[in-house]
Amino acid sequence: MTRAFFSALLYAALAFGANPVLAAPLDRETLLEMRKGETRKLAIHKVPEKLPLFTLLDMDDNERSMDEFKGKYVVMNFWATWCAPCRKEMPSLAALQANLGSDEFEVVLIAAGRNPKPAIAKFFKEINMVELETLRDPTQQLTNLMGVFGLPLTVILNPEGLEIARMRGDADWSADEVIEFLEAMIAGDGV
Repeated sequence: MTRAFFSALLYAALAFGANPVLAAPLDRETLLEMRKGETRKLAIHKVPEKLPLFTLLDMDDNERSMDEFKGKYVVMNFWATWCAPCRKEMPSLAALQANLGSDEFEVVLIAAGRNPKPAIAKFFKEINMVELETLRDPTQQLTNLMGVFGLPLTVILNPEGLEIARMRGDADWSADEVIEFLEAMIAGDGV
C-alpha cells in the first residue's frame, strides 16, 4: 500500500512540475504569453505601480481605502451610471465575482464622478444585477490621479495593492479565457 501511495505521490509531483503555469510564480512575460481573447486587451505593466493615496466613499458615505483589499487580487472597475459600455459589461463583472470571489480575489467597482446613490441603485435594478462592492469617487480625485480618461477602465491589483495591469474599454469578464487567466494569476501568484 505504501508503494502505491508513493507512486501516486510521485506521479502527482511530476504532473504538477510539468505545468509551467502552476510550477512557479508568474512573471510579466508569462502573463503576456497567456493573454488570449478578451485578455489580449490587458496592458501588463513592466513594474507594478503604486496607487496614489486617496479616500473613497462607500454607499453609506463611510470613508474607505483600497488598502482594505490588500492580501487579494482585485479587479477594480471605474464606471458611471450614464456609461453605455459600463452597462454592457457590468453583468460579466458580477459573474466574475460570483465565479472567483474569495479571500484571494474580489471585484470592486469605483463609481467615477457624479453618480448619486439613488442612480447607482437604479442602475443595478435596471440591469437586474446584485450590487457588487461599490465605492464612489464623487470628486474624481482618484479617477484623475490614475489617468482614467474614458470609461469603463479596469485595473488589476496584486495582493500588495499594486497595479499590475489595466484595460481600457469594456470586456466580457465572464469569458472562459478571462477566468483561466485570472485563476492562473492567482494560483501562480503573478507579478
